[in-house]
Amino acid sequence: MDFLVLFLLYLALVLIGVTLICIYSRTQFLKGLVRGGAQIFSCIIPECLQRAVQRLLHYLFHTRNHTFIILHLVLQGMVYTEYTWEVLGYCQELEFSLYYLLLPYLLLFVNLFFFTLSCVTNPGTITKANELLFLQVYEFDDLMFPKNVRCPTCDLRKPARSKHCRVCNRCVHRFDHHCIWVNNCIGAWNTRYFLIYLLTLTASVATLASVSAAFLAQVVFFSDFYLKTYIDNHGHSQVVDTVFLVQYLFLLFPRIIFFLGFVLVLSFLLGGYLCFALYLAATNQTTNEWYRAGRAPRQHCRHEAQPLSAEPQVFQNIHSHGVWSNLREVFLPATRYEKKKK
Repeated sequence: MDFLVLFLLYLALVLIGVTLICIYSRTQFLKGLVRGGAQIFSCIIPECLQRAVQRLLHYLFHTRNHTFIILHLVLQGMVYTEYTWEVLGYCQELEFSLYYLLLPYLLLFVNLFFFTLSCVTNPGTITKANELLFLQVYEFDDLMFPKNVRCPTCDLRKPARSKHCRVCNRCVHRFDHHCIWVNNCIGAWNTRYFLIYLLTLTASVATLASVSAAFLAQVVFFSDFYLKTYIDNHGHSQVVDTVFLVQYLFLLFPRIIFFLGFVLVLSFLLGGYLCFALYLAATNQTTNEWYRAGRAPRQHCRHEAQPLSAEPQVFQNIHSHGVWSNLREVFLPATRYEKKKK
């Protein structure tokens, strides 16, 4: 019981923490919390160590580097090594379907292919050569993306839905976000690859979890352990319940239980993020636009004088034209782009 309670508590805390971060990331609460934590940190930690931590954080999150790509591949390799070493052999003994057992490896190869495309594909870098073409792709809403704004760093006119990435030091067309895991910006030209990468990653983790759970279920089914009884601490005979069953399996297969717990948590986190990414694609929004709209949903256009009695303008997504049109624009970005060039 102790193990199951601790695991469920750990899972609940992780999910609640992620949910709260998603909710408060659009408010000043999280910034105030981070600022307060930084002040406490500065009072406790020596100044020399603070500078070292700041340099490390700046290198990891504010410069283009391959640290998280390597970490991503290492974690993926460890998960699949554990699956191959522990789960696969047992499942073969129980005569699981070979296609079912090899499905995670197929998803792995597809995932690595789209992971590579997400890393190396140009997200839509705006240059002097294509500046005028990008300016014609999306309409300006004169609120979140006003006309005739120049990027102070690149000295280029900013097309609607673009943003200057401080990490990559470039302006990106239909900028979504900078992903440290692929060491690249996610923009108009690689959003489709990133979505398929995220989809196959979630599917591969969920498949690993389902194979592991199916193996444990088969063990319980063939042993008829769920039909047996045990003597509790008070000397009473009790029917085997779920809690006792999990503890029994943990004693038999501790590494598989920990592996299953890890991939289950990972499946929930990746599945939640995948749903959010698909929601943005279906509504033709980017992460940057969703975040900015949440922070300042009502504001005046900075480039036009407003009467004192005028109502504040409300941000509306003018780029959404139905689910299928939105998805087609994400997965076939060149089609619309070429039409605009003609």
